[in-house]
Amino acid sequence: MSLSGADHDIVVEELGREPTRAESALFENLWSEHCAYRSSRPLLGAFDSEGDQVVVGPGDDAAVVALPTEDGETYITMGIESHNHPSYVDPFDGAATGVGGIVRDTLSMGAYPIALADSLYFGDFSDEHARYLFEGVVEGISHYGNCIGVPTVAGSVAFHDDYEGNPLVNVSCLGLIDDPDRLITAEAQQAGNKLVLVGNSTGRDGLGGASFASEDLAEDAETEDRPAVQVGDPYTEKLLIEANEQLIDEGLIESARDLGAAGLGGASSELVAKGGLGARIELTNVHEREPNMNAMEYLLAESQERMCYEVDPDNVDRVAEIAARFDLGCSVIGEVTDTDQYVCTFEGKTVVDAPAEFLGDGAPMNDLPADEPVQPEPDLPDGVALDEAFEAVVGSPNTASKRWVYRQYDHEVQVRTAMKPGDDAALLAVREAGNEDETGIGLAFAAGADPNWTDTAPYEGARAVALENATTLAAKGTTPLAAVDCLNGGNPEKPDVYGAFKGIVDGLADMCSTLDVPVVGGNVSLYNDSVTGPIPPTPTLAVVGTKQGYDAPPLSLSGEGELLLVGARALEGNAEPRLGGSEYLAQFGGSDRFPTLLDDPEAVIETLADAANENETLATHDLSHGGLASGLAEMIHEDAGATVDIDTASEGSPAHLLFGEQPGRVVIETTSAHDVREAFDGIAPVYDLGTADDSGTLDLSVDEESLAYDAGEIATLRSIITDELT
Repeated sequence: MSLSGADHDIVVEELGREPTRAESALFENLWSEHCAYRSSRPLLGAFDSEGDQVVVGPGDDAAVVALPTEDGETYITMGIESHNHPSYVDPFDGAATGVGGIVRDTLSMGAYPIALADSLYFGDFSDEHARYLFEGVVEGISHYGNCIGVPTVAGSVAFHDDYEGNPLVNVSCLGLIDDPDRLITAEAQQAGNKLVLVGNSTGRDGLGGASFASEDLAEDAETEDRPAVQVGDPYTEKLLIEANEQLIDEGLIESARDLGAAGLGGASSELVAKGGLGARIELTNVHEREPNMNAMEYLLAESQERMCYEVDPDNVDRVAEIAARFDLGCSVIGEVTDTDQYVCTFEGKTVVDAPAEFLGDGAPMNDLPADEPVQPEPDLPDGVALDEAFEAVVGSPNTASKRWVYRQYDHEVQVRTAMKPGDDAALLAVREAGNEDETGIGLAFAAGADPNWTDTAPYEGARAVALENATTLAAKGTTPLAAVDCLNGGNPEKPDVYGAFKGIVDGLADMCSTLDVPVVGGNVSLYNDSVTGPIPPTPTLAVVGTKQGYDAPPLSLSGEGELLLVGARALEGNAEPRLGGSEYLAQFGGSDRFPTLLDDPEAVIETLADAANENETLATHDLSHGGLASGLAEMIHEDAGATVDIDTASEGSPAHLLFGEQPGRVVIETTSAHDVREAFDGIAPVYDLGTADDSGTLDLSVDEESLAYDAGEIATLRSIITDELT
């Protein structure tokens, strides 16, 4: 690990001397892209992060948002993290420690973790190495999450050729704070307080992980970069979760920061810098598990399951007692000072002496050239039969059932999951204290992105990602409350890559602002580039929505209502039909521009949430990946089928109508079609698709062509992942 020449000169000018070896390594990690956001921070001002519901916005370990309860004193935390490079080198440990890290971010706010969502992106599913990574990542997430007792309730999986050399593993977490007095932050409060390290012992694992995450993956990364990958211990993390609860219950913690990127040096320096204070730390006080560690290793090892707490001196002994009760290590490593200097000593020698704020915020921002992305012109495949297209799209790994994934996760632990994985969004029950009937807030949770969309059109595709996630929440009767994002891109030093990254930032920010959804936190992961090339620009969005109560219409048809399609612009002839970004083109080749979105998406989302909560609404399903054909196939089951008849009302072909992926569309099964049409009048088009029945068969007619598949045939088509991996 070493500083670049330009950064070295800046450090020398500030310090007035040559940096020590430990200082050089600390600056190199804290000023890395992973920690300092040198290429992305100039763009992030596009996001609107304010709102009456926002208690703590961007900049802390996790955001804090108030739920719409009567007293307004129930908070949730929201956080998201990437563990992309580590998951390529070691898929099991890389993914597992990603879960551990985002859970500790939740703990550091005084919250109890209540739900996880994983958004995963891999190379072509037919590739053996991609399947190896996929299996290892899912196993790592399920092992860690199941062991710590936090349910994984939502997420997404996507396959795309350009993730071959660099998969993405994005994990988000929700936490619950049921008393505002429990809220703490990562801002040091007072000089004289002690800095206490609680949790696992420190070793050499994960050394330089922040620096490693800020470089392109080399061809030999799986072997050469293995020491930079952390090794997790979920059983210790579970003990840390419960110990943290006890510490917060007793009011023993003044501020906290979990030890993640850049290890102890990152956590402790950022903690005091945010409070405008300094610190003095003796590194030999750190409880370790390996002999002969040097100062740099103590500072930068990213050993897992560790927290740095600011503790009043009078409470240090009690903190140590609680740590011992949970069989956790505990060491007083230093104290907060009234200077702005971050000072570390090792065996009687000063090895770090630098301004704390300069360590955290002194890195210069990058001013990089950006090429404007251009959408592809139409070049559509010819001669594809309708049945061939249906079977290829519905049977694609991208649209197929993800049951193989979510059945490995414990999604019912903590007894809050009212709507389980496999539907549009998860729904959690947040029960309000004191309510005898145990009613409360239904908290919907969805997360994901579509690389086909943003690869085709970064700006338009990112707007679509935000709208699609909001639509999944509204289809379950909830109103979007807040979001966090994980912005993944390739090497930003390449103008075309940086231009595409800028496109996804602006597109996501614009649609979230349009929907009045504050983006309250997030994560940036760049340099996702390898010998196979850059990844598609990938803006994972994790969104929560709320409603009163925990009931919501399911995705599956009841077989008793009329079927309506809300929001299909091309079907009504008021927009050019387009197939850009669709799974149809991914299967058969060709190109097209991205579909035009709705004129007033905020009104559509609000109206849809109201419609979903009506007693006459029997089922709802948002349409996105795979289009209308895939959405209808997902709603069919052995006890319910549908007869659907579509007359082309525009210049589009049957392929456009069935496989176009314009977001913001929803299929509604209702016994009061007139009321739905009236509710959306002047807001979005409503198209009569047909009727649901008890046949267990999808009978689908488009102009002169027709298809028929029963539930068993559709289930077989959609089982490719389970069939290949079981």
